[in-house]
Amino acid sequence: MQVARNFLQKLSLFLKGLAMGAANKVPGVSGGTVSFVFGFYEELIYSFRKINLKAFKLLINGRFKSFYKYVNGQFLFLIMGGSIFSYFSISLVLDYFLINFELYVWSWFFGMIIGSIYYIGKDFGEWNFKNFLSLIIGASIGIGISFLTPATENDNLWFVFVCGIIGVSGMTLPGLSGSFILILLGNYVLLLVDSVNALSSVITSLLRGDIKVLSDPIKIRYLKIISVFTIGSVFGLVSISHILGYVLKRWHQIVNAIIIGFITGSLGIVWPWKKTIYALEDGVFLLDQKGNKIVENYQRFIPDFSNPETWIALFWIGIGIALILVIDFYGRKKK
Repeated sequence: MQVARNFLQKLSLFLKGLAMGAANKVPGVSGGTVSFVFGFYEELIYSFRKINLKAFKLLINGRFKSFYKYVNGQFLFLIMGGSIFSYFSISLVLDYFLINFELYVWSWFFGMIIGSIYYIGKDFGEWNFKNFLSLIIGASIGIGISFLTPATENDNLWFVFVCGIIGVSGMTLPGLSGSFILILLGNYVLLLVDSVNALSSVITSLLRGDIKVLSDPIKIRYLKIISVFTIGSVFGLVSISHILGYVLKRWHQIVNAIIIGFITGSLGIVWPWKKTIYALEDGVFLLDQKGNKIVENYQRFIPDFSNPETWIALFWIGIGIALILVIDFYGRKKK
């Protein structure tokens, strides 16, 4: 699946990586859905599958060019480079809008996911009994996950490693939000906020020539946590991709039907009109180790249509749908 690309195609791939990275950080939004919609999902799975024993042998033997070509290195470098860069750039902008314009951002995401369901399903083909059953199974799993109750924070390194495996699944499984799963596991703030911020702070300090930061026990703790999380994520990417590559090759339509169902079922996760419910004990908010209120669940509600904000939110849902339709139109025109 090696593809020769010109400069604009490489830039486009990097920008798609930015979009996938930003999506991976937002609870409820799946980076895998982004890769599916932008048309590089199967190449992503193929490339991760090439990280195997043969690849490591090439690397150990110093055959770096062969290794780079074997693992589809150009593609992985651009996509993963964009995703990583996004964590320290686009994601920060996204965080700002989520804090200040939460309803409208979720509405935009909701619209894009509705558009994605159309985009993925339009060329599906025949809907026989097996495919329809797979759709229902996928939708049921998505609905079930959206109503689970979040756990409390746990910084045990073995658990952090497992979080890495599960959290990265959103990059390879369209419809599944790795960030939302991390919220359910209780470690979203620890792994994707506190640890990322600590890493950014350490890098900034080292670039200024301040090596004292490496003797800060709190910073070192976060560096250990994000290192273990990264190792777990890499392990998860490779292992899940091998499984997905196997099933996609043998049951392509069934897997796609499950994915469409899962994305549809998980719409509840990104429902824009929801209220955060915090855990209480004797009328007092329960706090985690850092003093933050512990999320117990989310209460979804039907919006008030007499409120102008509701109509603005509906407008942003329309913008989200329109964006996917434009991408679809552009893709068809290009073909």
